[in-house]
Amino acid sequence: MKTKAAVVFERSGKFTLDQIDVGDPRDDEVLVRVVASGICHTDLAGREQYLPIPPARAFPAVFGHEGAGVVEKVGARVAKVKPGDHVALSWNSCGTCPSCKSGNDPYCHNLFLYNFNGARPDGTPTLRKGDQVIHGSFFCQSSFASFALANERNVVKVRKDIPLEILGPLGCGVRTGAGAVMNTLHPSPGASIAVFGVGPVGMSAVLASAVCGCTTIIAVDVIGERLERAKEFGATHTVNASEGDPVQGVREITGGGAEYSLECVGNPKVFRQAVDVLPRGGLCGLLGAVPPGTEVNLDMDLIMNGRTVRGILAGDSVSDLFIPRLLDLYSRGRFPFDRLITFYPFDDINRAVEDMEHGRVIKPVLRM
Repeated sequence: MKTKAAVVFERSGKFTLDQIDVGDPRDDEVLVRVVASGICHTDLAGREQYLPIPPARAFPAVFGHEGAGVVEKVGARVAKVKPGDHVALSWNSCGTCPSCKSGNDPYCHNLFLYNFNGARPDGTPTLRKGDQVIHGSFFCQSSFASFALANERNVVKVRKDIPLEILGPLGCGVRTGAGAVMNTLHPSPGASIAVFGVGPVGMSAVLASAVCGCTTIIAVDVIGERLERAKEFGATHTVNASEGDPVQGVREITGGGAEYSLECVGNPKVFRQAVDVLPRGGLCGLLGAVPPGTEVNLDMDLIMNGRTVRGILAGDSVSDLFIPRLLDLYSRGRFPFDRLITFYPFDDINRAVEDMEHGRVIKPVLRM
């Protein structure tokens, strides 16, 4: 089937709109007509080759991993969805490793093979242009296209009374930030939390903190406009890290330290700050993605005195359970994640990326 797709032909290259071919679904696969797709910094990390994609399958490539759309066709063994169903697309996993069997599929032992292989796990391509292979299956979807080929495991059936065009970010950024609070930190009502970096992940964490009943929610960032927006989403206090020491700022607000903190930037200096604001018994979650080999210096005495540092992927969430839960909260007006979104026509993908990189928008979403 022909599909319009945003193809990157070389490292750091622009997204080029082109007509390519997407394969028919295999027995366990689902072909989705993409209605909209969020843009995430991980898509740009793929373009910059910061992810463990095999070099031979790096380019030309189609990225995109926050797709939402309508099921067009299903493979013979697919039972979860049928043509016409509305779905959000998420990450894939093997389903057979110890993590998957224990319900922790974000920590699948074969995560890279199933999401960053530039092809199916067996190496076969999903996209072509004539005889040329276009590397795809990014997060088992490559949703920067009018049609995406996913696996039954990473499609999530969603209710039809909520606009599809807002649902894509639930598959990654929103799920990650909200899940880190709801599923990992489990703050008690009245707790304090400091969120370092209020992009789409951090802002989703702020929203979730309000849902959980935190009464001191501190947004930390260097962009004043984002800090003002954070107040609209539930932040009770803000700290501009470009104007002073954010650790001191958080300690002054809380009278000694925030019980919980999240690092949503992917910066060793910011991570150290997020740990340093904890009081004894505090918990810091690391969400910011970094290139492999990135190191950080921490004060061992701080950790020794009852503080915990925890890495978190995908908000410690099972997408088939957590995404519908977030939609229920949204339908009740308690989780207005759609207010994070700025829409762009698919043809304006490069402008959307530029706006995101310069902090002009929180979550750009492409309408196909």
